[in-house]
Amino acid sequence: MHSTRNSSTYRGRFAPSPTGLLHAGSLVAALASWLDARAYGGKWLVRIEDVDTPRCVPGTDQLILQQLAACGLQPDEPPVWQSQRTALYQRALDQLVARGMAYACACSRKDIEAALAQSGHSKPRNGELVYPGTCREGLHGKPARAWRFRTSNLVSNQAPAPVEYAQVATENIASSKSEVWWTDRRLGLQQQDVERDVGDFVLLRADGLFAYQLAVVVDDAQQGITHVVRGEDLADNTARQILLQRALHLPTPQYLHTPLVLGPNGEKLSKQNGASPVDTSTPDAAFAALCQAAAALDLLPAAGTPADALALWTRQWGDRYSL
Repeated sequence: MHSTRNSSTYRGRFAPSPTGLLHAGSLVAALASWLDARAYGGKWLVRIEDVDTPRCVPGTDQLILQQLAACGLQPDEPPVWQSQRTALYQRALDQLVARGMAYACACSRKDIEAALAQSGHSKPRNGELVYPGTCREGLHGKPARAWRFRTSNLVSNQAPAPVEYAQVATENIASSKSEVWWTDRRLGLQQQDVERDVGDFVLLRADGLFAYQLAVVVDDAQQGITHVVRGEDLADNTARQILLQRALHLPTPQYLHTPLVLGPNGEKLSKQNGASPVDTSTPDAAFAALCQAAAALDLLPAAGTPADALALWTRQWGDRYSL
């Protein structure tokens, strides 16, 4: 059974990017995060992740909020927009630079590919290139393009952040400070050595925009988020975010990564591969979309009103995922 509900401590969130309307996969993530908050009597927030402004479609943010409202998923506090929070991200980057935990990087993607090929490690990792640390010790006379987080030795000299919420293994298990172990509430024990598997990752991009990893860590802490429920495709980001939380002395939330909704080609359903927006134009359409999302989460079919269905699914969720 789930633990005692505590509305004074639980704060969850749903953080859509306004690059397109909610589709079946993103509605699953929204519903799961809402159910988790409701199952434990907490607050559910919505954050519009529009830090990557060139990819955002004007007006989509308001349409997403309308889609959520049509499904009965109302945030407990006014939504916030990342594009209005860049001063917070700059402050965090300045702290990391001052501690020697972030450094300027002059490398282009072609530079990184060439360096990896020269060292015999040209195979991309999940489409990403593992950064070889070329600029760790300086720019070698080249102009800075971006800022990266130093995953190596300097991180080990920092006091750990207060771990108030997460189930994070920190003793007698990690072999290096860049190796992170944590317990996902659905996937179980997880591990990643960020220095080996990812390399020093970008905090401020070459185009002057703050990277997702830094923005999400700063936002979660500033909003007091204690529990993160999101799609399984984002599980790979968790170790990087935990390292940043430790470096900035921020608490680590508990994480739960939900099953992905797959398209006909077997790949994750996404805006990039043409996923259709969910139809919330009528109450019946919105309820049908909500029922489809619940089925993807392996929740039992519900009859009655949308409110009845949400109440039933909340109980089912609370019995399945304990805190």
